[in-house]
Amino acid sequence: MPERETIERAREDAREGKSPSTQAGEFVREEIHHIREGKHGAQSPQQAIAIGLSKARRAGVKLKPPKGAASIRKKAQQDSKAGQKSRHKTSSKRSRAVSGALKRESRKSASRDALSRQGMRSAAARGKRARSAAARKAANTIKVA
Repeated sequence: MPERETIERAREDAREGKSPSTQAGEFVREEIHHIREGKHGAQSPQQAIAIGLSKARRAGVKLKPPKGAASIRKKAQQDSKAGQKSRHKTSSKRSRAVSGALKRESRKSASRDALSRQGMRSAAARGKRARSAAARKAANTIKVA
């Protein structure tokens, strides 16, 4: 379950008209913090991001399903549907099993190095034009004091 502040920050982003991916970024950020403070670990930065996105979908952020394997798309659809329904109690057995498995994983997946590598790999996959456009957009959104 995401923390109340995270949900509030995401809702504030929604009110400001920011994109769903920006809203979901709050949940990913929370997940990275959890790993860094030792709450649990993750196999890779990608897994940490995936957990954050899943939480975002379940909290009601309208994210599109990812491109990729049908099983991943199905899980994303399931999470989105869960975000629209009313809450019900999570199975304690499942919850304990998941947190036990994550506790055994490495904390290095949320290190500055690992996240930097993930970011560069992700940017390289997007291509030169997309990176250039993103940089231009970022330069335009910077507030001048």
